[in-house]
Amino acid sequence: MASNHKASASRPVSRGGIGLTGRPPSGMRPLSGNNRVATGLPPGTARPGSRGGPLGTGGVLSSQIKVADRPVTQQGLSGMKTGMKGPQRQILDKSYYLGLLRSKISELTTEINKLQKEIEMHNQENSVYLSYEKRAETLAVEIKEFQGQLADYNMLVDKLNTNTEMEEVMNDYNMLKAQNDRETQSMDIIFTERQAKEKQIRSVEEEVEQEKQAADGIIRNMSPEKQVKYIEMKTTNEKLLQELDTLQQQLDSLNMKKESMETEIAHSQVKQEAVLLHEKLYELESHRDQMIAEDKSMGSPMEERERLLKQVKEDNQEIASMERQLTDIKEKTNQFTEEIRQLDMDLEEHQEYTTLLLLIVIMLY
Repeated sequence: MASNHKASASRPVSRGGIGLTGRPPSGMRPLSGNNRVATGLPPGTARPGSRGGPLGTGGVLSSQIKVADRPVTQQGLSGMKTGMKGPQRQILDKSYYLGLLRSKISELTTEINKLQKEIEMHNQENSVYLSYEKRAETLAVEIKEFQGQLADYNMLVDKLNTNTEMEEVMNDYNMLKAQNDRETQSMDIIFTERQAKEKQIRSVEEEVEQEKQAADGIIRNMSPEKQVKYIEMKTTNEKLLQELDTLQQQLDSLNMKKESMETEIAHSQVKQEAVLLHEKLYELESHRDQMIAEDKSMGSPMEERERLLKQVKEDNQEIASMERQLTDIKEKTNQFTEEIRQLDMDLEEHQEYTTLLLLIVIMLY
């Protein structure tokens, strides 16, 4: 009894004399007739329209409810409609969307974790694949070496089974060794030539780079007008190179077409005869065009006579001028010959005089 009385005395009392968690003490009376315990409302909530406030502070039961949230109908005060029972929710409030968002976030997190695990698994497989690939390469080299050794052993077994003499085996060995030495020497020569060619290529590339730098320096030192002209010429050159490439491609395609057509013609007698007829037709048409041009160029007999006479006169004049030039050339040739002969005589006299002086000097000394 003492413990029960002590527990009831420790309960808090609000302004209205009603505790938050139990009945009022038996020794206390309400201060006013207006305040009473509401049976239709949640604890800690005043009746709408009264001057009473909340019965406590904090907690879920202390949340305030607006009057607009409790609509008044013809039948009196009614609670909020929570919707009809069924497979779907009728009121999509904040908690519904929060739950939906949480479910989507959990699904995305699950999917992300799944993808992350797959990525890690693939990375592990790739690393294992690379290690296996390196190991396979080393094993392939070892297999090649073992295959070579196996071939040698098989050949040795064949020699033993066929009762081959040791001298013959040594001859084969010496022959193969000499062949290997020759191939090794040729490989060394090829390697040396390759190094020399690479060195030559590097030197040529350096020279080309130097020439490019020199050309760039010359272009920079040019006057603006010359630079503009150089740019125009460079653009024209690039266009011509492109046209050349295009024409070269066309030429290659035409050559291929020509080769294919020649192959077809070689396998067909009718096509060969047609080609011969076309060639003969082309020759006849060329001869016809030449005869037509000659006929057009020919005039009347008098005109032809005058033309021939004029041509004969021109030819005679050319012949006369050539004869005069020939006579002049002969005279100059004779003159030069005489001068050369005189120079030879003078040279001989000078040589004789020089020889005489040498003899005199020798006799004096």
